[in-house]
Order: sequence, then structure tokens, then C-alpha cells
Amino acid sequence: MTDTSLDPALDEWRTYDEFAAGIDTYRLPNVSLAGTGLRLILDDGSELSLAFDADAVTWEGLGGSGTDPYDAVGVRDDVVFVNLPLESREREAITVVYSTTTHRAAVVRSRIAAEAVEGTPQVGQEFWAAVTDAGPATGEVPGPSRDLIGKRNVYRYSPEHLYEHVYVSSRRYAWQCLEGVQRGHGDMDLSTVWRFADGLYLFCFREFRIAVASVWLHDLGYQLRTTGIFLGLTGDGDAEHSRAGGHIYPLGSVAYPDAQPV
Repeated sequence: MTDTSLDPALDEWRTYDEFAAGIDTYRLPNVSLAGTGLRLILDDGSELSLAFDADAVTWEGLGGSGTDPYDAVGVRDDVVFVNLPLESREREAITVVYSTTTHRAAVVRSRIAAEAVEGTPQVGQEFWAAVTDAGPATGEVPGPSRDLIGKRNVYRYSPEHLYEHVYVSSRRYAWQCLEGVQRGHGDMDLSTVWRFADGLYLFCFREFRIAVASVWLHDLGYQLRTTGIFLGLTGDGDAEHSRAGGHIYPLGSVAYPDAQPV
């Protein structure tokens, strides 16, 4: 039996930019939102407006405004995942998921704190449910969900990226790398799960060991695909945005007979 505790590769914790390289290989294709606009009314009463051209979005809300690049993916025929990897506000990203049929939306802001604090992820996240101005809102309001608790999935992002997730509670998930530069590494990090629509879940995590957070939209319906983004600090200490995505392979789930996780 090999003593893997003596393998230096397992002792060397990889930086965000090392593991994120190529993690968008199996991502769904981008779409253009050129010539469209969107006004969102958030559940705290504030607004976020977005006006898109071919390469950039002019936005206003969440305490600021600017013109920045955007990244959009048609996750379903009527659901769009759009991320703003902000250049006008360093160390910050705004992610919006919206439906063109229900006119419901979810907004996530990810921000890298100026300094690391022991025991606290350096990249924090805030969440809002919202409605769009494209028509009357119908259907369920996006919000926190316990639906993934007990589920165990494998995620294939590229030929070199294979990860396992176990959703252990409403606040945490466990992961391990099965293939890739992080092979043999794993942890249990803070996570947030929102149900957006039937079979469609917003999954976000914030890591403890390195400064990185991520926003994913898991389609656990027929497609079994996931679309996401990362925001974190590279090994050189620079803020970096990365796209991600791939295939989902469910391994199974468990049900707790009596006492339930938080």
C-alpha cells in the first residue's frame, strides 16, 4: 500500500488560477444580449438596470454604476445566466439569473475583502430575489432551498477536471478532486443553495483555505449541465474572474430518518 501522506503533490495546496485553468472546457456556449436591456427590482426595494451591447453592459445599482464586460449563457430556452466580471469596481462580480417567461430573477454579488481574516472566507457573497420589468412575475419566488441536502454528484468540467460534491446541510458542502491538479485535495466549505425553478438551482460556495468563491446554476432536470463563474485571488495576489461549466453525474442521495442537518 502506498503512503500518500508522503506524496509532496498532496501537501501542496493549489492556487485558484492553477485549478481554474480550463475549467470552462465543457461549458455551454455564450449568447449575445446586444441591443437588449433589463431593469430588476430587488427584494429590498432597490433596482439594478442593465443595458447590453455586443461586448459590454452599462449598469447601475447596488451602490454603483459603470460599463463593464459581460458573459451570458442561455441555460434553458427561457433562462439566462449573466455575469459581470467588473473592471470598474476591482475585486467584485455581479451575477444575474433571470427568466423571460416568469420574469423572476436572482442576483448575487461576490466581493473580495481587502484583508484575510482567520476562519472567514475572504470572498463574501450577498443574495437577492428580484423581478424584471419585462412582464408580470409568475411562479415561485427564488429563495433558499434544502432540496440538495443529502445529494452526491460528480461534475466533469474538462478532460482534466473531475470533482465530487456532497451537500451536507443548508450551510456547507464537501468536495474532493478526483482528476486534475487538485487531485487528492478536498474540504468542507460554506455554501448557499437557492431554488430558481423546477430542477434549477443556484449553488454558491466560499472557500476557507484560498480566497475564491463561485456562483453556479445547476440544471438537475433533463440536461444535467452546470454553468458557473469564479472570483478569487491568484497566487500573485491579483483578482481574477474565470468562467466554468460542465456535466453533472448524480451518484445518489441519502435521507435522514430523524434529526435533520441545519
